[in-house]
Amino acid sequence: MLTKIKKKKVKFSLFPPRLSLKDQTFFIKRLSFLIKAGIPILDSLHMIREHTRSKSHNKILDIVIKDVSNGQNLSTSLSKFKKTFGEFAINIISFGESSGILSENLEYLADELRKRQALRKKIIGAFIYPAIVTMATLGITGFLMVYLFPKIMPIFNSIDMKLPLSTRIVISLSDFIINYGLVSISGLVLSGIAFVIILKRSVIFHFYFDKFLLKLPIAGKIIQDYNLANSTRTMGLLLRSGLTLSDSLPITAKTTHNLVYKKEFGELAAVVNRGEKISAYLKKDRGLFPDVLTQVISVGERSGNLSDSLVYLSEMYEAEVDDLTKNISSLIEPVLMIFMGIMVGFVAISIITPIYGVTQNLSPR
Repeated sequence: MLTKIKKKKVKFSLFPPRLSLKDQTFFIKRLSFLIKAGIPILDSLHMIREHTRSKSHNKILDIVIKDVSNGQNLSTSLSKFKKTFGEFAINIISFGESSGILSENLEYLADELRKRQALRKKIIGAFIYPAIVTMATLGITGFLMVYLFPKIMPIFNSIDMKLPLSTRIVISLSDFIINYGLVSISGLVLSGIAFVIILKRSVIFHFYFDKFLLKLPIAGKIIQDYNLANSTRTMGLLLRSGLTLSDSLPITAKTTHNLVYKKEFGELAAVVNRGEKISAYLKKDRGLFPDVLTQVISVGERSGNLSDSLVYLSEMYEAEVDDLTKNISSLIEPVLMIFMGIMVGFVAISIITPIYGVTQNLSPR
């Protein structure tokens, strides 16, 4: 038997410990492996604690070990960290404990977290390149207009000639950035902060913002596929782990971040409780739920294999997100190159054109 850790008072800080998806996956996967090997859950937690270096992870494990050693269920202890693990994980673990299939449910959960992490990385990675190119373009343009252009302004002021329109535009922009640049940046930052605050505090504003995102070209398709992949996989795994459809739908709604889909799954739960079929409800909005989704779910309902149909759909939408994220760079790259060329080229021409005009008018004395 492993030695027990010393009992100590657990203090909840203002900022509770958080775990990344990677750390959550490691914890759940290791726990599943140890329990399947026949090691008691308390000893398994001690073993994981001994090999963990993350302070946040250790704080959570200390509390969980103390609770489990006092006779609490694992899910009850983890519910103290609902913001970290989420409704989905806690419900799967809770049902696994009550039905005696904890190791299997932990394995389902670890697989879900791993796929969710991979999907998130793909989406973030797809938008990193466009963001870097855009920032580089704005940086180069800003350098030319704020640092280089003022250096040659005395030359333009000393000559008596009408400057080209492009040069006059750049002069006006350069003067504006030099005089009001910091104020403008501060205003943008404050606007961004205000936007985030309103987004978090106003459900209606957040709902319509999420609805707007779904209508964006390319990005909207990725967001839709990402939400459908997560929600169908969540629902499929909940059904596969033993939960009923009536219990699975509210959990799926709670774990869905997009408020448009959250609302739809919440209403879908009420529809199922009335005895109606999921596929009949999904047909009402083909913009949110494509025909193939409705058809596959309809087949799953008729065959009695709805969990398998939902998992199949999640894999299909994951593949679509993968394809879209792989191709997004090739789709956006030409547009970004044109944008970068126009921005930098416009400033360069605005500088070169008047200088060329001056040299053409010079005559030897």
